[in-house]
Amino acid sequence: MLKVGITGGIGSGKTTVCQLFELLGIPVFYADEAARALMDEDPALRADISKLFGEDIYINGLLNRAAVSSAVFGHPEKLAALNALVHPVSLAAARRWLEMQTTPYAVKEAAIFFESGTYIDIEVMIGVSAPTELRISRVMKRSALSREEVLARMARQMDEDEKMRRCDFVIINDDKTAVIPQVLALHERLLHRAKGASALVKDDIS
Repeated sequence: MLKVGITGGIGSGKTTVCQLFELLGIPVFYADEAARALMDEDPALRADISKLFGEDIYINGLLNRAAVSSAVFGHPEKLAALNALVHPVSLAAARRWLEMQTTPYAVKEAAIFFESGTYIDIEVMIGVSAPTELRISRVMKRSALSREEVLARMARQMDEDEKMRRCDFVIINDDKTAVIPQVLALHERLLHRAKGASALVKDDIS
């Protein structure tokens, strides 16, 4: 099975693109959603996070994300420590999930493939690109963040142009270029590549 990654900066529209792949019958692993679930549900990870932030960081069994955000704001060492706890657990979950899939290819969606180095587990990287101002507008509308807050989050991510240069394919999601035809064309290419990869594996085995 071919392992495909979808990435892009905040507000680029990765989720929209992933949902189109899901409509085509392709399973998608959403890394951020999985990480949030693991921080609530994984006993070992919960214990480590409690050691880092204190036992009261969990309220009624759920992580107090507002308190975490407050604790790491202005303290990059705290954020790095949290990421060091969460990323390995999330990565292991993604690997297990990918191994369970039976479709010709499966997708993992994540914003920080290149920043975290997890792109090495992926065979094809797809970038989702949108103009900066459009990305800012999208995030402000959906999350009620200020422009300054959105820009601060963007600043913590890899430069968008550099990220797209590192991808094998780029989907333009600028509210002008039709996205569906781009996804359909990529879907066919990925199916073809997955079929070729399967044939190679079969030849190797025989």
